[in-house]
Amino acid sequence: MQSAMLRLDALLRRRKRTVLALWALVVLIAVPFSMRQSEDLSSGGFGVPGSQSAAVDGALEHFPGARGAQLAAVLIPQEGATPAQLDAAIARLGDAAGPIADVELTAASRARAEQAARAGETIVVPLRATVSEDDATAVAADLRGELDVAAGAQDGVATHFVGQGALWAAMQDLSKEDLAKAESAGFPVVLLILLVVFGSLAAASLPLLLGLVSVLVTGGLIFALSQVMEMSVFVTNMASMIGIGVAVDYSLFILARYREEVAAGRPLDEARSVAMATSGLAVLFSGVTVIVSLAGLWMVDNQAIRSMALGAMLVVAVAMLGAATLLPLLLGERVAKPGRLARRRSPQPGGSAFWKGWTAGVMRRPVLSVVTTSTVLIALALPVLGMQTGTGALDQFPDGHEARQGFEAAAAITGPGASSPIQVVAPAASGEDVAAAIAADPGVADVAAPVVARDGSSVLVTAVPRDGAETDAAKATVERLRAELPAVAGGDVEVGGVSASEIDITNLVSGSMWKILLFLLGLSYIVLLVLLRSVVLPAKAVLMNLLSVGAAMGVLSLVFDTVDTLTPPLVLAIVFGLSMDYEVFLLSRIRERYEATGDTRRAVAEGLAASARTITSAALIMVAVFGVFIAVGVPSIQQLGLGTAVAIALDATLVRLILVPASMELLGKWNWYLPRPLARILPRADFEAVPA
Repeated sequence: MQSAMLRLDALLRRRKRTVLALWALVVLIAVPFSMRQSEDLSSGGFGVPGSQSAAVDGALEHFPGARGAQLAAVLIPQEGATPAQLDAAIARLGDAAGPIADVELTAASRARAEQAARAGETIVVPLRATVSEDDATAVAADLRGELDVAAGAQDGVATHFVGQGALWAAMQDLSKEDLAKAESAGFPVVLLILLVVFGSLAAASLPLLLGLVSVLVTGGLIFALSQVMEMSVFVTNMASMIGIGVAVDYSLFILARYREEVAAGRPLDEARSVAMATSGLAVLFSGVTVIVSLAGLWMVDNQAIRSMALGAMLVVAVAMLGAATLLPLLLGERVAKPGRLARRRSPQPGGSAFWKGWTAGVMRRPVLSVVTTSTVLIALALPVLGMQTGTGALDQFPDGHEARQGFEAAAAITGPGASSPIQVVAPAASGEDVAAAIAADPGVADVAAPVVARDGSSVLVTAVPRDGAETDAAKATVERLRAELPAVAGGDVEVGGVSASEIDITNLVSGSMWKILLFLLGLSYIVLLVLLRSVVLPAKAVLMNLLSVGAAMGVLSLVFDTVDTLTPPLVLAIVFGLSMDYEVFLLSRIRERYEATGDTRRAVAEGLAASARTITSAALIMVAVFGVFIAVGVPSIQQLGLGTAVAIALDATLVRLILVPASMELLGKWNWYLPRPLARILPRADFEAVPA
């Protein structure tokens, strides 16, 4: 494996100009598409195949006059606005809807709106949409663009749109704004940390450059994929958040090894070759592991989760490719120089004396270290037992946002559940009985007359809940109807709508967590088994990863009353993948020193001393990047950022700096136990051994 990296390094040196030109061309092509990556992202993908809500969505086309998407405009007159200005706003709405496919302001709806405008008060104007709720986002986005909703009131009247599609269309705009804020704040923060780590602008700029290239190229890929498949509106923030972190981390590991080899007296070309054959190979190994970990999310049969996983996988792949082919070409004499800050703390052979002393202190009291640290992590994890999960679009918007204002104004007029009705499909013969049973439910405000399917086999009953679709009360109403209506109908009854969809996605994710966890545990164990050639160390590492993830989930439960349904599986997959980076770089160094000395205590001390500063710097950068998204993201992104930041911080401090050395001291020779039959068939992956 190292020989392959050395051959790649030689090839890159021979074709330096060609490779640089190819990267420049790729970036130039990607930039304009990256700027448009949010245009065709979807609010959909949350449907659950085989669920009642999915069955109802699929059946709606068989009922004449059935509305797939609930979409309406809310016209709010500003102080001093006249009925004539409201009439003008209605006319603008009709003009905007006219050229847009799948939506219409009907003559009847327009007439009712014009009559209501005479009172000079807020008007809710229903629009006829001929698309499903999932596909309504594109329609709502076109309407928002035509009327420039984000610009505020026009001619004394503010226009808003309500309905799930309208919410997710507004979310696209909000995500774009948040992404711009996060990237503008994140890159300077990372640059500052890198300046402290490397002590020179030249060295600090390279990881940042790779991060920027990774995010831009991935943005272009996301735009391309959104043209041929459904990609979630959250994919851009997730890809950017992970991309900046991993690209900078991968560059940091390689650059740190390069400078270490130069400091040891190697010529620049030789130092680069060694860095690529050791840390560069470890980066590729770690990156593949992260990608495979994220692929575990594809076990959840949900397009939104799969598209977010795909976006993260793409950005890790681009970062790996950049670290392997672009970064080596930029390593030179200016990057090798330590800089003023670095010269003040000149490197010591074998690593920092501080970290050697730290490791010695931990290993002198291994039982106390293990018990104390484990107790802290378990205490942080305990709140996860009471974690409440849920999903919803309205809660993602800050107070005062125009989307929230529109929904609140509409709810005051039509009721909070009017824009998200409950839809029930039942056998035709039971239509009246089912409608009566629905009307009798305390959570239902109004019930429409049953609509018979074109083939006469079933009926559709539409009900308006008393509560907003994303509330616990509305979901409880759906649960009651699902439990009671089959007995009333004397046959199969399917209950759908927004509340039902949210229940189904929550059940799907919670029921899939064990599969994701089992996949990640198995993957982590196998990867570390090959790397470390031990059956004990991988088991210990997997257990420690569980402690980190559990503690992060516990912190999430403490900070947020309700955690987004998608957050736990995403945090689980991301953290297991990223923690492998630190696992690989630390334990491979320890393994190298053990094979050279045969002394576990010395191997741990020297391995930790050689890698601790790089690992803690990389973790600090990752935490800082995630911290930026905590500050500027919507709640679901904030939760994802907080969960991963806490887990990475705990993993790089309590786990790597205390639990690892202390537990290895307790295990002694058992750390390296490998049955002979297994030893004969396992390949060797000596990432950190310096090639001859």
